Amino acid sequence: MAESLENRERACYDALGKEKGNPRMMSQGFLTSKLEKAIGWARKYSLFQYPFVTACCGMEYMATAASHYDIDRFGAGFPRFSPRQADVLFVVGTISHKMAPVLKMVYEQMCDPKWVVAFGVCTCTGGFYDNYATVQGIDTIIPVDIYIPGCPPRPETVLDGLMKLQDKIQHSRQEF
Repeated sequence: MAESLENRERACYDALGKEKGNPRMMSQGFLTSKLEKAIGWARKYSLFQYPFVTACCGMEYMATAASHYDIDRFGAGFPRFSPRQADVLFVVGTISHKMAPVLKMVYEQMCDPKWVVAFGVCTCTGGFYDNYATVQGIDTIIPVDIYIPGCPPRPETVLDGLMKLQDKIQHSRQEF
């Protein structure tokens, strides 16, 4: 009896393409896996962004939100200016060492789950500012999920980065 149950279980895993003994598949039933997909889909299209704009990349960020590119089509059009109401932190522009503690405090005030997007080459790597006053990439301060390169990045690149963040959100494990 036990062996036939094990054979059926193995056949089930083989049909799904999953290996036997995967703890995530063992702990999840049909209902919880479908609920996780639904929550992932809902979070994907309900991003509340906090724009942390410090430099010239802010113009391209505003262009992305304008009617020609319309970031609202992707569910991220309504910025929140309180970190407690936002779940995506858009860091746009150059970050100095003087501004770094403020950025870290804003990140820590955000509720979980939270994601960070580095917008522009100065945010990603420090850009052409190779001096003592500029942070050489914000990933030295806070974890970054998506990097959007460019000086300044084109709105199409920003939308591509947003779609990659949405895919990451939808396919990550949802806590509920």
